[in-house]
Amino acid sequence: MDRVYPMHPRDEVPERADAYAAAPLLNCLLREAAEPTGEPGVHRLRAGGGLLRVRGGRRPRDPELRIDGLWHPLTHAELVKLTADELRQATGVSNPELPVEMLDSRDAVAAILTARTGAAAPDDPYLRSEQSLITGHPCHPAPKARGGGPVASWLPYAPEAHARFALTLLGVREDAVAEEGDLTALDALGTAPRGYRLLPAHPWQLGLVAGRPEIREAFDDGRLLRLGESARAVLPTAAIRTVYAPQDDLFLKFSLEVRITNDIRRLWRHDLLDLRRKDGAAANAFGASQSPAAWLSDQGYRTAGFAFEELAVLVRDGLRPHVLPGATPLLAAALVEDFEGSPLGPPTDPSAWWTAYLRQVVPPVLEAFERHGVVLEAHLQNTLVAVDATGLPVQALFRDAEGVKLLTDVSREAGWERLVYCLVVNNLTEVAALLAEHHPGWNPWPAARAELARHPVPEIPALLASPTLPGKTNLLLRWTGADGADARYLPLPNPLACR
Repeated sequence: MDRVYPMHPRDEVPERADAYAAAPLLNCLLREAAEPTGEPGVHRLRAGGGLLRVRGGRRPRDPELRIDGLWHPLTHAELVKLTADELRQATGVSNPELPVEMLDSRDAVAAILTARTGAAAPDDPYLRSEQSLITGHPCHPAPKARGGGPVASWLPYAPEAHARFALTLLGVREDAVAEEGDLTALDALGTAPRGYRLLPAHPWQLGLVAGRPEIREAFDDGRLLRLGESARAVLPTAAIRTVYAPQDDLFLKFSLEVRITNDIRRLWRHDLLDLRRKDGAAANAFGASQSPAAWLSDQGYRTAGFAFEELAVLVRDGLRPHVLPGATPLLAAALVEDFEGSPLGPPTDPSAWWTAYLRQVVPPVLEAFERHGVVLEAHLQNTLVAVDATGLPVQALFRDAEGVKLLTDVSREAGWERLVYCLVVNNLTEVAALLAEHHPGWNPWPAARAELARHPVPEIPALLASPTLPGKTNLLLRWTGADGADARYLPLPNPLACR
C-alpha cells in the first residue's frame, strides 16, 4: 500500500525550489564568510563588507542585501552570484565550477518537487524516511547537485522522487573477478553462466561507464556479459548510490561517477582493500558493547579486475537481524527534515524523547572510540534510530565502514575532532534545533551535557568547557577544490558550554 503526497500547484515549484536550495547555501555563507552584527537576522560579509539579512532559524530564508540604504530581496541565482563574489575576495581564487553546481542543485530540487507532485511514497516508515531528503545536507552549498547531467539521466534513480528500479545483472568471467568477504547474498540475486560470477550493476553508473575502452572491450571479448535485470526492484536510499532490496533485506552500495556533495562517489580501490579491516574493527566494537546499538556490517565486495572501481558493488547487512523486535528504524537525517510520519510532531514530550535519543546514540559512539579506537562517522545520514510504538527511541544503528577511522591510523586528536564534528555538530545540534523549533523556550543542552559527562572519555571535560566546536567548511572546501576527505574546520559557538 502506498500513500500519495498532497498535490501542489506546479507554478509553486520555482519558488519552493529557490527556498529549499537557498537554506543550506545560506547556512554555509553565514557560517564561513559572515558574522552577526547584533541586529536580529543581519550579518556582515567579511570580505566584501555587505550586509545580508535573513529570516528563520535553522533553515534561513528570504535573503536580502542592503543596497543604498534599502533591503533588496535576492533570488537563488543572485545569492549564488553574491556567494561567488564574496569567496573570490576572501580567497583570491576563482572557481567557475561551484556556482554551476549550486544552480544545478537548485534545478535538481525543482525536478524532484515536480516528480513528487502526486507521486506515491513508500508506506513503510523506514523507506519513506530514506527517500525524504529534499533539502539534504543542511550546511552544503549544493547538496542536491547531480553532476550537471540531464534530468532524465538521474531522476529515475533519485530517492527523493520515490524511485524504484531493477538492477542490471552482469556476468564477469571468473578469471577477471576481484572480490573479498561473504558474498552469499549477492549470488542469490540471479544466476550466472558456468565460469562466470554474478555482478549487479546500478543502471545509472553502467550508463556512465559502459563506453569506456576497458569495459567496452570486456563486453566484446566475453569477459563481461549482460544477463538481464534483477527479478525484484530496489529502492535508492538517502545515499543515492546505496540501494535497499526490501524482500531480500539487503543493502548494496555501488560506485557512481557523479559528484554528490564533496566527492565523486566511487568505491575507491584503497577503501575496498581496507574494507574488511575497518568493518571488522567496528563490528567487534559493537559486539563487545552492552547497549542495544547495532552495526550494519559491510560484508564484502565484488568487481571486475579490469574496472575495479567503476563496476564495484559492496554488500551490506540488512535490517531485520539487527532491529529490536517491534521497533521501527528511521533515518536520523529524515527527522531533521521533519518528514511525513516523523515521531517528532508537536504532541511529543521533547525532554523524554531527547533523553532517549541521547541515551541510544551517544554511548555506542563514545564506547567505540574509547575502548576500541574506532571513530564512527556518526552523522545524520549514517545514523538510524529505531523507535517503539510510542515513537520513543529504543536503539541506534550505524553504518558505512568507508567513513570509519581507526586510531591506529590517525592521531587521537584528529579522531576526536572528527567524532565531535559528526556526532555533536552534524547530528545532535541538528536534532536539538528541530526539537527547539517545535518547542520554543525548551533547552536541550543540560540533558546533552549530562549524557556526555556520564562517560569516562578523557576529552569530554574539555569538550563541555570549550567555547567552540569544530564546524566543517563545506563551502570553502568546494571553492578551493580540496579533497572531500580533507576536512577543515572553523570554530562554532558551543552550546554544551552554556550551563
